[in-house]
Amino acid sequence: MTITTVGIIGAGTMGNGIAQACAVSGIDVVMVDISEAAVQKGLATVASSLDRLIKKEKCTPADKDAALARIKTSTSYDDLKAAQLIIEAATENHELKVKILKQVDAIAAPEVIVASNTSSISITQLAAATSRPDRFIGMHFFNPVPMMALVEIIRGLQTSDATHDAVKALAERLGKSPITVKNAPGFVVNRILVPMINEAFFVLAEGLATPEDIDAGMKLGCNQPIGPLALADMIGLDVCLAVMNVYLDEFGDSKYRPCPLLKEMVAAGRLGRKTGQGVYSY
Repeated sequence: MTITTVGIIGAGTMGNGIAQACAVSGIDVVMVDISEAAVQKGLATVASSLDRLIKKEKCTPADKDAALARIKTSTSYDDLKAAQLIIEAATENHELKVKILKQVDAIAAPEVIVASNTSSISITQLAAATSRPDRFIGMHFFNPVPMMALVEIIRGLQTSDATHDAVKALAERLGKSPITVKNAPGFVVNRILVPMINEAFFVLAEGLATPEDIDAGMKLGCNQPIGPLALADMIGLDVCLAVMNVYLDEFGDSKYRPCPLLKEMVAAGRLGRKTGQGVYSY
């Protein structure tokens, strides 16, 4: 199957980033959200992102105009009928995603592939909520989508080879470097990343080093662009805690227990950049 039009549900940070990546690569996009204000805000974000690329001389004003012309916005799922691939990029909430996927399933032709941009919810479980589990797959993009090369392509138990191959080919057309992952909590990147962040909190709680020295150690010793504690503040300490709790529940292994300091900081409302205070002050 050749994918010429991609439908995207959700015009937020991830949705508009995916829309930009598709449009810049010559693929038509239908971006849907619940209100006209939401889709227009998403489109404005794409426009300002392209303006930054023009300033850096990574694209031209003509490229920007061509990309924006490829993005159609809508508040109706009926407009997704033109798409050969529909990507759900809504909030990370299981019930909400299932509700959306059932609506998509009802309007999309049987051959259409449906993907979820989830970072933690079971693809096998989401696939089972549709009538096309063999044509359902995970496409986990990383934020900010236009800059990050990685896409985790997650196969549910039911995902067919043809579905996987079509989605992998699309990711490569977007200039991404996809990796194929089996369905499991946290997939690959977050499964390794979030426990590392949690361990950094244990190191901090034990007073082994200051936050600045912990982050400097990982940046200089492991060549990471940002230290784990600063990254936790960026992700949101509440999000890190929620992910650790999912791992603890799903795997039943004590190595995934959240650090008490992380729990304490979340209880205090010190969630990171979004609240102005986490490990660091903003």
